[in-house]
Amino acid sequence: MKFLFDLGGVFFDWDPNYFFKDIFEKDDERKYFLTEVCNDEWNIQQDAGRTIKEAESVLIPKFPQYEEEIKMYYSNHRRMIKGTFTSSIKVLDKLKEQNYECYVLSNWSAETFVGMTDDYPFLQLFDGLLISGEDKLMKPDAAIYELAINRFNLIPQETIFIDDKLENIEAAKNLNLKTIHLVDPNRIELEIDKFLV
Repeated sequence: MKFLFDLGGVFFDWDPNYFFKDIFEKDDERKYFLTEVCNDEWNIQQDAGRTIKEAESVLIPKFPQYEEEIKMYYSNHRRMIKGTFTSSIKVLDKLKEQNYECYVLSNWSAETFVGMTDDYPFLQLFDGLLISGEDKLMKPDAAIYELAINRFNLIPQETIFIDDKLENIEAAKNLNLKTIHLVDPNRIELEIDKFLV
């Protein structure tokens, strides 16, 4: 059995609101900014390989009044990480002690991932990391799963994929990976133990 983990929502508690709540005085304006300006659809493009410079140049002409805040988004990316989920790191430690191979498949901008393995040493425990922005592919596209399978020599039927997003779980199931849809990081040990019996 091998393990393939997502990072955001599984190991990292990341949310742009954590940073922008201190930038916008009014909740309504912060919500508007994160749903209409620097929204998920825009952020995903960087996870897929678009550069931050290009991302900003697309958005600033549309919302010139928010130029300063748009530029704050990626320069403060680390401040959007509230922390890590101890339960997940504990599980990773345990799996590695038992000599299970553990890998990462994460939608993450290549530019904001720079330095993460130094800042968060637990990432060095993984046997390999596939970061979407580096390979310019992203979940739930089947191609990124196929790349992970080939790169990490995975046998889908003998690999457990753990992710917090249902669409990513469905895509993994289509490729015959075993899956854990992790809606609560505190349940990760319980869910993984079901496969280790």
